[in-house]
Order: sequence, then C-alpha cells, then structure tokens
Amino acid sequence: MSDQLGENSVFNKLATQEHQKVVYCYDQATGLKAIIAIHDTTLGPALGGTRMWNYKTEGEALNDVLRLSRGMTYKAAITGLNLGGGKAVIIGDSNKDKSEAMMRRYGKCVENLNGEYITAEDVGTSPKDMEYIKMETNHVSGIPVSLGGLGDPSPVTAFGVYMGMKASAQHLWGNDSLAGKVIGVQGIGNVGENLVKHLRAENAKVYITDINEERLAMVAKKYGADVIANNQFYNLDIDIYAPCALGATVNTETLSQLKCAIIAGAANNQLADENIHGKMVMEKGIIYAPDFLINAGGLINVYSEMHGHSAKRAMEKTEHIYQVTLEILKKSREENIPTYEAANKIAEKRIADIRRIKAAY
Repeated sequence: MSDQLGENSVFNKLATQEHQKVVYCYDQATGLKAIIAIHDTTLGPALGGTRMWNYKTEGEALNDVLRLSRGMTYKAAITGLNLGGGKAVIIGDSNKDKSEAMMRRYGKCVENLNGEYITAEDVGTSPKDMEYIKMETNHVSGIPVSLGGLGDPSPVTAFGVYMGMKASAQHLWGNDSLAGKVIGVQGIGNVGENLVKHLRAENAKVYITDINEERLAMVAKKYGADVIANNQFYNLDIDIYAPCALGATVNTETLSQLKCAIIAGAANNQLADENIHGKMVMEKGIIYAPDFLINAGGLINVYSEMHGHSAKRAMEKTEHIYQVTLEILKKSREENIPTYEAANKIAEKRIADIRRIKAAY
C-alpha cells in the first residue's frame, strides 16, 4: 500500500508518525481552510492550539500540523497531564483573512469532533478568536478572563521556559543564577517579551531580535535589552540561545555558527531533524532543554482552565518544569543519549503504562 500511494500521501504521513486522525475543514463563504490533526488520545482528549499562518502550500501546512500535534502528545505526557496530543492550522494571513465568521465556522468543525479535540490559541490566533470559537463549541480553552477563563497563556509559557533555562544552568554550572549570563532571545512576541522580563529582572545581559522592528525597539527600551540583526544572531558569543519564534532554527547551518553553552527557548520543534541535530548538539557539548517540555506552560495553563484551577495553581504546576528538566538532563548524561531522546523515553513510558491500564478494563 505504501508503494502504491507514494511517500507524500497523507496516509503514509499519518502512519510514519502514528497519528490517529486528520480532518480537513473547508468553507468557501468564509475562506476557511483548516487542518486538524489528532496524534494520540491515550492519556485523554487531544488538546492543542490553532495556528493561523500563510503557508505556501497545503503540503507545508500538513507537515506542520502533523509535527506540532505529535509534539503536543509528548508535551502532555512529560508534564503529567491527562491529555492527548492534537493541533490545528488555518491557512491564511491572520492580519488580513481572519474574521468572526471564519472563526465561528471553524468552531463548528471542532464541535463536530465531539470532544476528541480541544483547541486553544497559538501563533496567529488570540483570546478573542477563542471567544468566537466558543460561540459554536465548548471544546475550547484559553478564553478571556472576562468569560471565566485564564486568558493569555503567554506569561505562563514564558515562566516555564525560564524554569527550564535555570535548571539547565544548574545542571551545567552548578548554580541556577542567570545574573551576568549573556542570553540571546530570538523572537519577542508575547512569550519572548515575558521571557526577557524574567531575564532582565535577574540581571542577565539580553540580546534580542525579531522581524518586527517596531516591537524590537519597544522591548529593548522597556527592559534594557540590546537589539541584534537576525542575520548576525547565530554568530553571537553567548551563554544561552533562546529560540522563541518558529521552529527548525537548530539545524546543520546554524550549529556550525552557534557559540553557546545552552539552548533553551519557547519555539516548538527547534531541532530541524531530531535524530540528526539532537546528536549534533550533544556532540558539540551544548545542553539542549527539550522544547516540548520547557514550553509546556501554555498547555498547563489551558489544562488548569479546563479543570477550574486558579492562575496561581497553573504557575505552581509550571514551576515543576524545573525539576523535570533536571531529571531529563541527568538521564541524558547517565545514558549518554541526546536530551530529546531522554525526554521521549520518559513520555513514551507514561503513555505505554496508561495504555496497558486502559486495556485491562
């Protein structure tokens, strides 16, 4: 069957990453073109944000949603949440193409999955969009505080990255203080800015870059960070590299330039290829804090919202990322395996254990 369909077929892509389901949603009237991917629901319903991005091709959108949804499975498992992994992408320019009607039509698509998938915000979507989606389905989290939700999860995500960064420092240098450390934050959206806030409060020296020059200037002035052009960023002599924009920035080309001791950031899928670049990072002696663990604060936030927990409780649970990061880094060192592999093993064991328990009934 594989040979007949070809390696680029949707079915073969699903089989390769062991996805359960992919749903295409199209509505001509609103311009909605969305793909919802459900990777694994062993631990619970698949939860993951909806990303709106101007993908060049449908194939690019599919690859992104498959990779992101798989990451959500591991993210939920490693943080001890009773959730599965899912993700959705909407193809389009969020600044031009998005409308209330589109979001509500998309909400109906989510509703048709009967709770198997729960959505939340992501790149290109906002709490206001979640409000529109909630008009058509209850299977949505990350809604505004005014509607009883916990609102924007970005501060919680940033705090988790900060905890992962400090744990990495503790592992490498025997002290988790970031005072005086030189840190490069690539991408200063809501998460990146909140991370800069934590770092500057601890008196770290922070370099920042972003494609939005106006926002760069604002964040630099607000927190006392130094602006660096993106094409010069990988050559910086820094202690910690924090990728907080899109994924795949840790690749063969950038690893030939990077001069850092730790990679710890908020972006999803930072390793362009886990097997290749995870090993390259290890061989270069760089500590890599697995992204799907340290950026899990946003997921913890929406999970907390679903279960009626307070914002304070969400932050307390996110603080635990520090300890889990230490465990993964220790396992990596003891077994001489890349950190992403150590994290995957822990996540996969939890999923397998729970699958066996469920099979017993």
